[in-house]
Amino acid sequence: MERALCASLVARAAARGTQGAAAEGEDRVCVYGWVAQVRRLGGLTFLVVRDRSGTAQVVLDREDLAAGPIPPREAIVRVSGWLRPEPRAPGGVELRAQHLEVLVEPAQPPSLPLYRDHLDASLEVVLAQRALSLRHPRERAAFAVQAALVRGLRRYLDACGFTEVHTPKLTGTATEGGSEVFAVDYFGRRAYLAQSPQLYKQLLVGAGFERVYEVGAAYRAEPHDTARHLNEYISLDVESELFGGGGTGPLLELERGLLRAMFTQVETDAGDALDRFGVRALPDPAAAVAVTLAEALEGIGRTHLDPEAERLLGEWLGPLVFVTDWPVAQRPFYAMERADAPGLTHSFDLLLHGLEVTTGGQREHRPGPLRAMMAQRGLNVGAFAAYLAAFDTGMPPHGGFAIGLERLTAQLLGIRNVRRASLFPRDRSRLEP
Repeated sequence: MERALCASLVARAAARGTQGAAAEGEDRVCVYGWVAQVRRLGGLTFLVVRDRSGTAQVVLDREDLAAGPIPPREAIVRVSGWLRPEPRAPGGVELRAQHLEVLVEPAQPPSLPLYRDHLDASLEVVLAQRALSLRHPRERAAFAVQAALVRGLRRYLDACGFTEVHTPKLTGTATEGGSEVFAVDYFGRRAYLAQSPQLYKQLLVGAGFERVYEVGAAYRAEPHDTARHLNEYISLDVESELFGGGGTGPLLELERGLLRAMFTQVETDAGDALDRFGVRALPDPAAAVAVTLAEALEGIGRTHLDPEAERLLGEWLGPLVFVTDWPVAQRPFYAMERADAPGLTHSFDLLLHGLEVTTGGQREHRPGPLRAMMAQRGLNVGAFAAYLAAFDTGMPPHGGFAIGLERLTAQLLGIRNVRRASLFPRDRSRLEP
């Protein structure tokens, strides 16, 4: 008998009910899944079976059940029987089992309360037992949202003429030119885990792709131990020619449109997941406010944009705030300096609910100023020879941005620690599981 997913049973029962008197009665189905709960009432035993789609109530009656002992929680079972209406059951249907087969019985009872609506356990315990904690529907729901975000990104950018690319994660130089990189041995040579695909994105724009994006891992050897930082994270990187005009304006419009598509995809594909986090509506990217860094700091009475200042800015201007015109000293070497405002760059951050989730801007495409900025930063220009050669042969005006996927997910869902928006987070102390 073909498997039915738990979430399909309600619709299946409803469809059968609309087929008229000829279809009245019960429908035989088969489900596979984990036993989430066991409850005994009189001569009946009720199981809640959980699969990737959701849960279903199963009724075991010893009089008509050909099976062995009642399975414990988290046993993996196959149940076949009759689907029937039951107003008191979740969704108004239940499966009356005729056959129950225990495929796998756990060697020990689950150490986490997976049957509760919220997984009441410390972050350390949740992450140490990640394969188990991810069985909890609410924990897993965050990644349904995350998958929908990426699906929306791909669909939107593909429709806009972008090409998805996959760049090296082992590099011969530090991508951003800084010291906070992970060094690895590469056949006796020093190599580094890429801080971002930034330099490769620029090379590909200049190679004629014009518009590229990547969904991939990025690595930062920063010794942070905060609720907002990871040392390995998924970066959503976008880079585009700017033939239609430079500055941050076109990039802000691109990201507004992209986020609108991503959020719509979440609402379409993962509405149930949003419900689990009590999220009633996602922010409207079209309403995102844009202010310069100077205006932002003056408005909140601060001297620099630290985490507390970001929070205040969100309270003042709303859930989505673009902060533009950052000083040269606070941006990477490839950020383009404004000709009309020396010392400032065509760059921006995007804050979501008071936390930075995007950094971007126009890049310097002229080889002379680019080399000058690298020298000013004390970088070894010779180490970037392959990168600079692409500019010597002609690089179009271009720019882009990068979105941290885990931060974006956490901020949309109100998850307090970004590690919980990562399947298997890597921070300064965690390499397992």
